[in-house]
Amino acid sequence: MRRRSFLGLAVTGALTPAVAKAAPGDRWVASWVAMPQLTEPANMPPPPFTDGELVLAGATVRQTVRVTVGGRRLRLRFSNAFGGAVLPLTAVTVALPADGKAGVSGVKPTTVRRVTFSGRSFVDVRVGAPALSDPLDFAVAPGTNLTVTAYLAAGQASSRITSHPGSRTTSHLLAGDHTEAAEMPGATPVDHWYFLSGVEVLRPRTSGVVVIGDSLTDGRGSTTNGNDRWPDQLSDRLHGVPVLNQAAGGNRVLDDGLGPNVLARLDRDLLAQTGVRWLVLFEGVNDIGTAAPTAAAQQTVAEDLVAAYQQVVERAHAHDIEVYGATLLPFGGHGYDDPDGHRESARQTVNRWIRTSRRFDAVLDFDAAVRDPATPRQLLPVADVGDHLHLNPTGYRMLAQAVPLRLFR
Repeated sequence: MRRRSFLGLAVTGALTPAVAKAAPGDRWVASWVAMPQLTEPANMPPPPFTDGELVLAGATVRQTVRVTVGGRRLRLRFSNAFGGAVLPLTAVTVALPADGKAGVSGVKPTTVRRVTFSGRSFVDVRVGAPALSDPLDFAVAPGTNLTVTAYLAAGQASSRITSHPGSRTTSHLLAGDHTEAAEMPGATPVDHWYFLSGVEVLRPRTSGVVVIGDSLTDGRGSTTNGNDRWPDQLSDRLHGVPVLNQAAGGNRVLDDGLGPNVLARLDRDLLAQTGVRWLVLFEGVNDIGTAAPTAAAQQTVAEDLVAAYQQVVERAHAHDIEVYGATLLPFGGHGYDDPDGHRESARQTVNRWIRTSRRFDAVLDFDAAVRDPATPRQLLPVADVGDHLHLNPTGYRMLAQAVPLRLFR
């Protein structure tokens, strides 16, 4: 196996949608994703948008996302993966935000377009299922912020809903149907995404990269509405390669945490994505940090992580996806850092295997990129957000710059 190691507004009543012919060589490519999760109580829409077992009844949710590559058409993907009832989306629109920035509630009125689903203006997303919209002639450029607005007339009749709490992007909630409104005065801001899980664009054949990770990839410590997580900054460097961030804070490789474990979600979050050629696997610190701080427990979790990584590699290779393994970052001074150093020993064991096993198609040595040379068990102070586990935007830039661009040519 090759191994490279580096530091690194349309008719709404029709039952059959118009099918636009794609140019030769064009294909649908995922340009933005968010890992679907079961919404924890603290991350539910606030009252009155959650009322017992009824969520967002008669309300609009407006949210912005940033596409990584452009195309001349797009389509949206919504998820009811963890919903306890049918998700009834009454109306959906897309538009460009008023000032082009993420997290704003206003849109440019001339850009508002209605989205359809099998020719209809609404869709009932079944329990556990995704829903894909019809193609829409709506050209976007790489790095464009896109506003998606959805109205739920009846609401979702369950307190179990699907979202991505760690959006690092502000969404806006308001009673009534505001899907075509230029402004949403009085809307309630929430820093979560609800229901929306993907944007695909139609473009010349392009290969993309999925990043599977935890809060370090989801962007804890990054700037709200700043799009400066390390995958965002990598996307800015790559120019034309879709970078799909399938990460969630608190996620683990082996056991469920916040969201399903990596082994359980690999089919949905990697293999089901369109146009993917590469996977960056950067996860495992939460497995180490939540296992008991004993020599035996940490030896077991290190061995189990190695076995799980090999499972991921084999499953990805079966779909002709190359896998790049990233080393785990130091956490000295954080609550994960036990006095006897058993968790640090497990981290070193796992990182040694990542670097030397030759099982990955390439190694991204993120540990070396941000550790303090004077105290290797700790992060560089300039990269540390302050909790000795997560990075600030400078630290995330250091990770993005440690990725050789030639890996994605």
